[in-house]
Amino acid sequence: MSVSEDEEKLLPLAQRWPRASKFLLSGCAATVAELATFPLDLTKTRLQMQGEAALARLGDSARESAPYRGMVRTALGIIQEEGFLKLWQGVTPAIYRHVVYSGGRMVTYEHLREVVFGKSEDKHYPLWKSVIGGMMAGVIGQFLANPTDLVKVQMQMEGKRKLEGKPLRFRGVHHAFAKILAEGGIRGLWAGWVPNIQRAALVNMGDLTTYDTVKHYLVLNTPLEDNIMTHGLSRGLLYKSSTDCLIQAVQGEGFMSLYKGFLPSWLRM
Repeated sequence: MSVSEDEEKLLPLAQRWPRASKFLLSGCAATVAELATFPLDLTKTRLQMQGEAALARLGDSARESAPYRGMVRTALGIIQEEGFLKLWQGVTPAIYRHVVYSGGRMVTYEHLREVVFGKSEDKHYPLWKSVIGGMMAGVIGQFLANPTDLVKVQMQMEGKRKLEGKPLRFRGVHHAFAKILAEGGIRGLWAGWVPNIQRAALVNMGDLTTYDTVKHYLVLNTPLEDNIMTHGLSRGLLYKSSTDCLIQAVQGEGFMSLYKGFLPSWLRM
């Protein structure tokens, strides 16, 4: 049944503009989560980057010279050497990234679910559709957010450059965007996009698929309604390519170096 203009004006904003509301709500939730968990992300990045920096300086002796050992020591080292607030180094582009990424992937997923694939007559959403939709949503969200992801990682490593006696490359977030754009052009902002979207596709295949499947099971098979409780219950070029990065990491630091930063990443998720 159609709704008149007067009746439509009385509807909540979430019903009048569902896609825009979903984007904004996802972005706001991501911002809060990002501020709360960003030190874990910084710790993960430092753990992942210290090996290649040491290899560049010291060669084969780099394995014994790593400044950080584990998540807790890494965080304590950052606080002692750079200051407590440096745990949030690069948080501004990270917030930009999550607003674009989280909003984009959620809106894309819901559009695919409601419009492209569609539910069955009993409102059941097949698992295979959820898997494909989650992967596609992750790819689109990450591709849109790649420039902010790139700047975030670059800003996170500025503190490490300062400790090594190297000049800082960026004066701030906007200067970082401008410098990357000037040096690499538009394509430079999408450096590393291939492994990024590969990861995002796999993460969202598990993340959104699990979330949506469990949420619908709870709504259809328990007294719970589709609300916040239900949602909570269900929820410088060193490498030529991603393959070259993989090979260099294994050869230079060993196979287990591929899992550096796993603990803070898992805790953050």
